[in-house]
Amino acid sequence: MTRGFLDYQSGAPVDPRVVEAMLPYMTEHHGNPAVLHSVGDVSRQAIDAARAQVAAFLSADPSEIYFTAGATEANNMALKGAASRLRKKGKHIISTVIEHRSVITPLKYLQREGFEVTSLPVDSEAFVDPAAVRDAIRDDTILVSVGMANSEVGTIEPVGEIASIARENGVLFHTDIVAAQAWIPVDVATLPFDLVTLSSNDIYGPKGMGALYVRKATRIEALIHGGGQESGLRSGTENVPGIVGFGKAAELALASMKDDVARIKPMRDRLIDELLKMPYTTLNGPRERRLPGNANVRFAYIEGESLILSLDMEGIQAASGSACSTKTLEPSYVQLAMGIKHEEAHGSLELTLGRWTTDEDVNMVLAALPPIVERLREMSAFKPGMDYDKEEFRKHEH
Repeated sequence: MTRGFLDYQSGAPVDPRVVEAMLPYMTEHHGNPAVLHSVGDVSRQAIDAARAQVAAFLSADPSEIYFTAGATEANNMALKGAASRLRKKGKHIISTVIEHRSVITPLKYLQREGFEVTSLPVDSEAFVDPAAVRDAIRDDTILVSVGMANSEVGTIEPVGEIASIARENGVLFHTDIVAAQAWIPVDVATLPFDLVTLSSNDIYGPKGMGALYVRKATRIEALIHGGGQESGLRSGTENVPGIVGFGKAAELALASMKDDVARIKPMRDRLIDELLKMPYTTLNGPRERRLPGNANVRFAYIEGESLILSLDMEGIQAASGSACSTKTLEPSYVQLAMGIKHEEAHGSLELTLGRWTTDEDVNMVLAALPPIVERLREMSAFKPGMDYDKEEFRKHEH
């Protein structure tokens, strides 16, 4: 794997064992699973096996797993499908201001269709308060959607408690677990989740594959109509190689999750500890209740875009915010919601570790970053005490 790659959150490498499982379904096993002959039957059996693998990843029943072309589609299916099904019961939905764009944007669409969305605030570490969810529920509330963890700053949300509050009030609960699924086991047999969004690539499977878990008693409307695949909830000829790869990735992730966390978290901790020794450096998000592979810090008086480009020249790939919004050159909406100033948020660096991260990768960052930060600060028009709250950063100077 490429050394110096610390941007797993935006695009993880595909596990070679997953590629090996997929290859036969790109060549000799090419049949359409909808047909009746034996070539198609091989593909159909492969899909059934992969569905069982993804179901086992959640302790779900295979009939509750619906394959999609990614987590974005799964989020759209959950939100729009539930809203359409339940609109006669009510038109009020509860979410948060820091959800992924693939949740925020469909909710904006639903607002244009006459639904009311309450977007709850978060605290300075990006936690949503379960009590705020309880207080926001009304008689016409039909759905609560809160992501299991924030992909940018790594905050692990109290979704179990929030889901219980929703169920107590007869409200559906949806959670996007994409950022957390490689790190935190999810057992839908014990957790009161009604709808769960998954992504293949975030557990080292192929890109462009996702799934939606729909609890058996839950009913939602289909978004895509056609030949009736995926029990009529998601029509279209199945991406058999992608589904096979997703299934294999889920199987591998379930088997290695505990070991992956045990190996990667100490590297993450060392990375954070050393970065915070640098002057005017602050951790974004909590130190505890944080994704094991996430290190997100902000450097005062520099621009994150320059930082990313400088690191890339040193052979290190990182991010400055959400992979879905970095091209806008706008500061992170997640960090702004946490109360971080516009100028401060621009200086953030997101480093995410994964299955093939090594101590060598961490050492590369720790060797390259201090001189880059020093050089960029010397070039910057912003200096300590200019347009920043001086007291905010003095405590971080070592």
